[in-house]
Amino acid sequence: MEVASQFTTEKAQRDYQLVCLAREKGDQRAYADLMRMYREPIYLMLLKMTNNPTEADDLTIEAFGKAFASLHLYTPTHAFSTWLFSIATNNCVDFIRKKRLQTVYLDDIRTGNEVYEYPIPSEAHNPEETIIHQQRVQMLREVVSQLKPRYRRLVELRYFEELSYEEIAEQLNLPLGTVKVQLFRARDLLHNILTTKKDQI
Repeated sequence: MEVASQFTTEKAQRDYQLVCLAREKGDQRAYADLMRMYREPIYLMLLKMTNNPTEADDLTIEAFGKAFASLHLYTPTHAFSTWLFSIATNNCVDFIRKKRLQTVYLDDIRTGNEVYEYPIPSEAHNPEETIIHQQRVQMLREVVSQLKPRYRRLVELRYFEELSYEEIAEQLNLPLGTVKVQLFRARDLLHNILTTKKDQI
């Protein structure tokens, strides 16, 4: 196993070995180990930035998703932990910036002196929208059916049956980290398939 010589700590060398296993061999345990080691510190950092447990948890998942999807771009010029925290921080900053922009727009609407009329879309679909929605759902199910069985089942449980990560782990008798890692990979595969079908959806 390749070890980057510039890493002076055992921790950094261990992380790099796991990264190599994950990106070169698709080792699911390596993905799960990386998440297990850094999930809590990433979450705590994002919690301080957002002061919102739900947002911090979602952003933690997003950070790992982006990092794992970009492992081929990682180079050992910096420790993996530094690279991962940078991705998580930048993603959170973008989230906060977008959230503030949305808040400003809403405040402008509320406090303006002029009367504005903003049509609020009904949650109920009209007949045409219902047909389109059904067609899209059917198309998505067809796309999901192209995944390998283990990925297909995870996606069905998460997005069609709307189970939590914990419920999926319990139902499939899998470690929680494994469920999250495999869902990351499943979403990446779905994205690639959907990109080729975007004109049909």
